Amino acid sequence: MPEVRLSPRERLVLNAIIELYIATGEPVASQGVARFFENREGLSSATVRNVMAALGEVGLLEQPHTSAGRVPTPSAFRFYVEQLTQSGRVAAGAAEPLAQFPALTEARRGQIEDSFSGVASRNEYLERTSHVLALLSSGLGVALASPAETQVLEHIHFSRLASGKVLAVLVTQAGTVQDRALLLDRDLSHVELETAARYLNENFRGWQVEKIRAEVARRFEVEREAYRQLLASIQELCSKGALAAADTTPAIFIDGIANLIAAEQDRDRLRQMLLALEAKQRLVELLNAYVDGRQQEVRVVVGLDEASPAMQDLVLIGAPARLGNASLGTVAVIAPTRIQYQEMIQAVSYIARLSERILDAPAD
Repeated sequence: MPEVRLSPRERLVLNAIIELYIATGEPVASQGVARFFENREGLSSATVRNVMAALGEVGLLEQPHTSAGRVPTPSAFRFYVEQLTQSGRVAAGAAEPLAQFPALTEARRGQIEDSFSGVASRNEYLERTSHVLALLSSGLGVALASPAETQVLEHIHFSRLASGKVLAVLVTQAGTVQDRALLLDRDLSHVELETAARYLNENFRGWQVEKIRAEVARRFEVEREAYRQLLASIQELCSKGALAAADTTPAIFIDGIANLIAAEQDRDRLRQMLLALEAKQRLVELLNAYVDGRQQEVRVVVGLDEASPAMQDLVLIGAPARLGNASLGTVAVIAPTRIQYQEMIQAVSYIARLSERILDAPAD
């Protein structure tokens, strides 16, 4: 949709309609908008009707039924969100001064922090995040772990379980602990295992896990003669999965499907939305498409119809969560466009930054 330029009065009326619609869920009539502005000169019902007609002509309002009021279109919500997110401020229209974007209340911040009590690992943080965001938004809370290739080695330890069987414990800088039993083609002694772990920890701490395996293989070929026995042991451990992620599919935590069912009256359309969201892979693709883990800011996407036509009336509010230089994943809310945007943008941002305080950031 081409850029729409609105007059101060049109912005004022459009914002009022959006906020009334968010509050009630009902089509907004001109009389309701006029009452909203009852102390303002020049904003009678007749004037508001004319403004609403103009907003309808440019695709910002639609009329569900002949005799009903108007409801904002996805384009209207996008216009509204742009005002909210520009320089972190809320515009009530050019005729009014800009108000500072309101922060979460102290009570809300305390409630959020209490909800994360006892969380000590990345997966616990992400799982709790999906639950907390579902409660706050009355929508779908989603938390997606970073893919394995972005995980960074903190340290690794090997323990001999039996002949030809070794336990590998891998700790990443994001706080993830992965352990797996390795079945080797030859037996390795305790000394060989300790030497292999020391070599990996001293040479590759801070490396991405995927790159370590490739570099070990490269060094094995280049330095075969000088370090044949040492690198052969390490190559054996790595080839059997010592540095493999527990699952190649990123972990994703989802909470709040029931919220969407309770909030949406059009059951058939809701069913299509849920089908679109049902596959976890679809959610992974959705978050990866819209939220860049290298950025810090919250991303708001109104109307997800590019992902699926059934999702045109949903909004995604997401942000990357980090721990030091490592990416933890993405936290997000997916909800109907009738959401309290100001509070949810702040809540998603606050929870994404909370990871640095909940979990121990790695030393530089």
